Amino acid sequence: MCKLLAIETSTEACSAALWVDGRIHLRFQEAPRTHARLILPMMEAVLAEAGIALGQLDALAFGRGPGAFTGVRVATGVIQGVAFGADLPVVPISTLAALAQQRIDAGAQQVLAALDARMGEVYWGAFKADVQGLANPVGLEGVCPPLAVPQPPEGHWVPVGRGWSAYQEALAQRLDMEAEPPWNDRLPSATEVVRLAVRDWAAGASVPADQAMPVYLRDQVANKPRQVMRPGTVGAAQDTER
Repeated sequence: MCKLLAIETSTEACSAALWVDGRIHLRFQEAPRTHARLILPMMEAVLAEAGIALGQLDALAFGRGPGAFTGVRVATGVIQGVAFGADLPVVPISTLAALAQQRIDAGAQQVLAALDARMGEVYWGAFKADVQGLANPVGLEGVCPPLAVPQPPEGHWVPVGRGWSAYQEALAQRLDMEAEPPWNDRLPSATEVVRLAVRDWAAGASVPADQAMPVYLRDQVANKPRQVMRPGTVGAAQDTER
């Protein structure tokens, strides 16, 4: 028995999903620059649809990035505020893992997820399906030019995410892997965030509200390609979305 509410605002899409014992209630809208206005009503809508009060939840979850600085900051601020008010733990979930989960749900076992990071770069991450059919990272997430994306381990890898449509030729050249419509047009959704969060919450991977931190990947200005997987600091990066 589990009741968990998740939000995802790190790209052009804004969404909230409520998991109630295996059933998912979802609100999803692709609406750039309106996430701060949309996300709380979406959260209220899925709770009302399920007849669940905030205090009945076991935990909250959010897409912790990488993604647009403003979008990741919105999700972090909202989830921290709600979690403090309701005294709920938080499960941070990788935006790229949620994106990869869409392809895994369609039968893929090894997925290379990529989002357009602007500035001539991609956010990228390699993921494999675990025994539950849920995304697990292979190595570190990173941000770099498409021609610097590391080669994944041997095996049959498939692409997902708008980084593939934004830099199709460069990624195909680098990885010998063609973009596959409609998978190269996908954005992460709270549906996959909440599913991954249920697994991680059951494994004890939740944190207190004040430790629910974003991951920007551009925190560091070290030599590229940068490969980090640590929480960022709100206000430490420039917005990469228009």
